[in-house]
Amino acid sequence: MKKSLLALIIILFTLAVFSCKPPAQQEETKEESFGAAPVKVYKVRKQSISEKFIYTGLIEAINKADVTPEVGGKVSQIYVKEGDRVQKGQLLAELDTRAVRLQLDQAKAGQAVAEANYKDAKRNMDRMDRLSQENAVSEQQFEKVKLAFEAADAQHQQAAAVLNLARYQLDVSIMKAPFSGVIASKNVEIGDVINPMMAGYGSKSGVVTLMDFSRVKVYVDVPLKDVVRIKNGQAAYLKISAFPEKRFPGKVAVVNMTADSITRKFRVEINADNPDMLLRPNIFGEVDIEVSSRENVLTVPQKALLEDRYVLLAENGRAIKREVIKGLQNAFLIEIVSGLKEGDLVIIEGNYGLEDGAEIEVKEEVSQ
Repeated sequence: MKKSLLALIIILFTLAVFSCKPPAQQEETKEESFGAAPVKVYKVRKQSISEKFIYTGLIEAINKADVTPEVGGKVSQIYVKEGDRVQKGQLLAELDTRAVRLQLDQAKAGQAVAEANYKDAKRNMDRMDRLSQENAVSEQQFEKVKLAFEAADAQHQQAAAVLNLARYQLDVSIMKAPFSGVIASKNVEIGDVINPMMAGYGSKSGVVTLMDFSRVKVYVDVPLKDVVRIKNGQAAYLKISAFPEKRFPGKVAVVNMTADSITRKFRVEINADNPDMLLRPNIFGEVDIEVSSRENVLTVPQKALLEDRYVLLAENGRAIKREVIKGLQNAFLIEIVSGLKEGDLVIIEGNYGLEDGAEIEVKEEVSQ
């Protein structure tokens, strides 16, 4: 019992001692427990900076064609499959041309007969011209030969037209690649009967769909405040999520001068090279359009800026607040027109909520 009473007295005495400690001393102990704020800094330096507009758009092939015959018929042969690379002029497919070839043979024979008749009539006409000049034939005889020649000439022209038509029908029954590219889809099967004059004869138009995406185009919709700063030929870069570290260089190709009646935005076309075929049609890509750039200017990372006008410098173990004037900026960097000098250390991590004059400890110098 005595031991318990003694322990209680010791506890009460300890509490009394601590509660009697002056408030200032308690606050001092509290401040010492926090210590210096850890921060990361960036050394201000000169470099190039580009101001960019960033948009998202659908990637399309620079050329696309639904290869379709100009006449109807039954599909006889398809010489390619999806994914094949083809060259301009390569045979892709053809309709059943047996009837057309027979018509072509018939037209050739008719043209041969008409040409023979024309040559004969031409010889008679030339002879009659000479006799007429010598007054050796009557006017009636001359007119008869002349009419025969004109008839033979008309038949000759008609036969040539029939032959050309037969050749044309054969030519358009055979489908060739209008440009080099890749077969994106095969839309019909051998034996299918198609009629290009009737829309919607298949799930897709054309016997095959051909795409050339060695270059691609992307359309983006731009508000008026941005489009006034975009010009044809400006540099642009395209990125896709599958290759986040790779940038595909391109250029602004078309800037529409008229806004869309619904969105009130302006259509801009960007073209980019795609030599390795990494960019595929019908996927979304991010487009960066460089609207202006400057060389050899002071820059800091975006995350260094506070309240859109201040930065914190790391000087002698303290955070020093400094007002700056901005210039160009992009998603990562800001040009500093005034307020900083080359070599200054600005705080880029741990700066939010940090007071002017606060004690700091530099943990790392980041090179960005």
